[in-house]
Amino acid sequence: MTSIESFRIAVLSLAAIGIVVSSTTSKAQEKTAKRCVVVWSEGTAPTNIYPHDINAAIAEGLKTSLKDWEVVTAGIDSPDHGIPDALLNRADVLIWWGHKKHGAVKDDLVAKIEKRVKEDGMGFISLHSSHFAKPNKKLMGTACSWGAYVGDSTTLKITVKDADHPIAKGIPKEFSMTHNERYSDPYAVPEAKSIVFEGVADLKNGKKDESKQGFCWDVGKGKMFYFQPGHETNPIFFDENVRKIIANAVLWAAPEKK
Repeated sequence: MTSIESFRIAVLSLAAIGIVVSSTTSKAQEKTAKRCVVVWSEGTAPTNIYPHDINAAIAEGLKTSLKDWEVVTAGIDSPDHGIPDALLNRADVLIWWGHKKHGAVKDDLVAKIEKRVKEDGMGFISLHSSHFAKPNKKLMGTACSWGAYVGDSTTLKITVKDADHPIAKGIPKEFSMTHNERYSDPYAVPEAKSIVFEGVADLKNGKKDESKQGFCWDVGKGKMFYFQPGHETNPIFFDENVRKIIANAVLWAAPEKK
């Protein structure tokens, strides 16, 4: 083989390597350029209802609805509670479900979440018993308590109150689900910018209990949505209407692309 032929082979090899590196880099950039939603839960839901916990059930629905998004699940037992700085800093929306381990969530993570919402415009979605979660209380700045917590209901009928709101898009005017733990008004939070959903719980004694179900706020530069239904003994996060509501909320809460 002549020196010229060897040189040509070397040049072609380097070109091939360059193409592979360029392709790999492009794919990595494409992935990081995707809009990102992180779904967090604490791993305490019963496995006979949620085999892979609530975050996995929610993520399953989002992956179907938000095909162009990166959907990441995170949990309390992972390092950094599953939300390291690199992930938090590129998350467009953070969804939070918690119940029994509110106190175990690290305060430094809560402070970072507050900053991302208020200063950077990250969306925050809080579900059911997350009304007492540290990030939820920090963003609201109030007690975030309900008037009552009673396990005496059988079904919950949800009604769209603000039909023009983007979170209500494609949602039936009313729909019902099995739901055994009711929260009763009032909810100790700042006045909501919009109440998207209301509800009526049918009680075991034949009575009914009305309460607000979906709240929206602007918090600093960010948008926040709280959805009241979601007790872990009821599989509501497999419900198609609930999945649609959460997907709509992600799109609404995400900051505008720059």
